[in-house]
Amino acid sequence: MRIYISVDMEGITGLVDADDVQPGGRDYERGRLMMAEDVNAAVRGAVTAGASDITVNDAHGPMRNLLPEALHPAARLIRGKPKHMGMLEGLTPEHDAVICVGYHSRAGALGVLSHSFMGHEIEDMWLDGRPVGEIGLAQATAAALGVPVAVLTGDDCACAEMSEWDASVRTVAVKYARDRFAAELRPAEEARAAIEKAVAARLSAVPKVSAVAANPSVLTVRWQSASVASTLLGIPGVTSADSRSVQAQGTLPDLYRLFGVWMRVAASLTNQPPYC
Repeated sequence: MRIYISVDMEGITGLVDADDVQPGGRDYERGRLMMAEDVNAAVRGAVTAGASDITVNDAHGPMRNLLPEALHPAARLIRGKPKHMGMLEGLTPEHDAVICVGYHSRAGALGVLSHSFMGHEIEDMWLDGRPVGEIGLAQATAAALGVPVAVLTGDDCACAEMSEWDASVRTVAVKYARDRFAAELRPAEEARAAIEKAVAARLSAVPKVSAVAANPSVLTVRWQSASVASTLLGIPGVTSADSRSVQAQGTLPDLYRLFGVWMRVAASLTNQPPYC
């Protein structure tokens, strides 16, 4: 059994503020250790379920948050950037399941540290007219590859968002949002035990699925800056939806890869790197 783990940081146990998740923040070093502990709980659950191959992709911000020496020895780590597939770098149809650790809700939701990919630049996103963020786009891309998302961990808002996209995904709430920078925290040991148990149970009965038919989808992104939108129109296939919104049609995962190019262009224009 081959398992792929994509790990973000905003939805990690105990973390509620930018200082917890951004390099240079006063609590970032503690935050990255908390991140490793949530990941290791998921790895232990996967090992219990019989996984023989586990890949972990550091999917947050600089993508150098996880310390290799802090990671469970049963897992291999994909670290650093740029990555053509960003938060899903290394995911292939040969994997049996995806686990999303530490994920957060989309821009506009009142979840802990909610945003969509670029916190200060992306105002909203839609996939085929449906509001989408990092959770929905990851699930849709994995489904296009024929790999089910088995488990997602994060705050209660992230868990609800995942359930709206795919009710079969087992979710683990490690905290409960009080506002965008405040939460009621689940005790760390309890949260990690819940992650390990959920992963072990779900992977013991993970369904075999086929890749979704490669029908074209439309991804639309509304930026804070009209200049970003205007610049992106120089990319073949990108069209304008309004003065601040662009869209493109294509099949996943190619559309996911194209969106990564949009983010790199936006980052070069705004000096605001994506932190996911």
